[in-house]
Amino acid sequence: MRNFAAIDFETANRNSCSVCSVGVVVVRDGVITDRYYKLIHPVPNYYSDSNVAVHGIRPEDTEGEDTFPEVWAEVVQLIEGLPLVAHFSRFDEGCLKAAHRRFGMTYPGYEFHCTCLASRRVFGKTLPNHRLPTVAARCGYDLKKHHHALADAEACAAIAMKIL
Repeated sequence: MRNFAAIDFETANRNSCSVCSVGVVVVRDGVITDRYYKLIHPVPNYYSDSNVAVHGIRPEDTEGEDTFPEVWAEVVQLIEGLPLVAHFSRFDEGCLKAAHRRFGMTYPGYEFHCTCLASRRVFGKTLPNHRLPTVAARCGYDLKKHHHALADAEACAAIAMKIL
């Protein structure tokens, strides 16, 4: 795969539409051409302790930020015409669909590819697990800030360039 956008969302709570950050890495002709990171004001701006423990984003971090529709208007310009890639894409695609529903936006049916499923096919039982840091390391990428949306999108892009 030489042209795609790797994407990662973090959520404020258990609700899939509670996206509080997004990271996007655009790859064209096998080269990273763009990176995008943005905090998002979830509506309501409610965070569960367990989610904060994972990614460290708090309500005060997103209080003055744009909501999903404003942020997505920027992302759409970057990803136009590209398939989307995510590690455990079911989560990220679910977030994207839920946020579109939450804000009454039409979901355009993005094409998603999953680096977790690809890792299971390519590496099988040679890896102890198929979590993002493990697969990234196997593909030669040192993921230093796991659960930061841009860092995770960069790791996903590195994996996709190696095995998709």
